[in-house]
Amino acid sequence: MRISKNSEFTAEQIRDFVVRGMQEKKAQDIVVMDLRRVKNAICDYFVLCSGNSDTQIDAISSSVEEEVYKASRQDPWHREGKTNREWILLDYVDVVVHVFKKERRSFYDLEQLWGDAEIHYIEEGTLVPVNQ
Repeated sequence: MRISKNSEFTAEQIRDFVVRGMQEKKAQDIVVMDLRRVKNAICDYFVLCSGNSDTQIDAISSSVEEEVYKASRQDPWHREGKTNREWILLDYVDVVVHVFKKERRSFYDLEQLWGDAEIHYIEEGTLVPVNQ
């Protein structure tokens, strides 16, 4: 686990702020991947979602940034993909956010790539365990 910039908030709290930001802009197929038990994982959580257009991708990522900042006063440590808006990555150190255009998400298939992670699909704002 990497050291968080702001130890006042847990990775779980940041994860929940991220999901809330995604839900605000009607993100689709929201998935939380718990990587805490995966050897050599780069963070505690991946949070993934899809959008239908580059405009929606941009809106979702902006909503995530606003929600996390409003709740925790944290900006992402790193951002990528804002220019092409097909895969936007926001790195909150312990939580890494992936906002995909639908076809890009299926091409990279992070859920399969990180298959050892515990995967939770978000349904109506709650975490639903898939891998037991």
